[in-house]
Amino acid sequence: MFNNTANDLTHKQFVVLGLVAEFPSYAYSINQRIEKRGMREWTEIGKSSIYRIIGELEEAKLVEFFEEEVDNRVRKVYTTTDLGFRALKKKIYYVLSEFFGKKDEDFYVAFSMLPLLSKKQQIEAIKHSISKIKRYKEGLVKMLEENSHMPLNVRGLFEHPIKILQTDIEFLQWVLKEIKEGENQDGADEYSKQFYS
Repeated sequence: MFNNTANDLTHKQFVVLGLVAEFPSYAYSINQRIEKRGMREWTEIGKSSIYRIIGELEEAKLVEFFEEEVDNRVRKVYTTTDLGFRALKKKIYYVLSEFFGKKDEDFYVAFSMLPLLSKKQQIEAIKHSISKIKRYKEGLVKMLEENSHMPLNVRGLFEHPIKILQTDIEFLQWVLKEIKEGENQDGADEYSKQFYS
């Protein structure tokens, strides 16, 4: 089932595990955060799938729960296990370092959890991604040069992704600069304090 590698978490599991890692949560509150943050626009999570996903995470020992009573009702409050937190950090690092300018919904999830990585891990991951995108862009530029005699509809198939990749490079360079100049950018405690206190 779960072997603690970066690719073991599905996209939906990645999103939900990240939300549980922010602070102890019950299923309904996770759904509320997804809705409030507009995450349904860039994730594949439907309202009814939360319970199934939490069950999968619980079965894989990535989350656990305790029960609390609220208004005479008992509800399960989920927290991330040590294994879950390690798996989450590994997934964030992997996704951020392997991003190369393609449409990748996991990138948005990983980027939203950037503060869970140490400053060193953030810098390493973003630098690796920039390097990867630059190599990919260079390959496309070479192909464009080789096809410069082709009509617009063919050249455009190279030109468009080159421009998108350049924008991604500029964005990630800006992120890298912000990380290097910023203070208190790492750690789950700072993440929670910054956004949820």
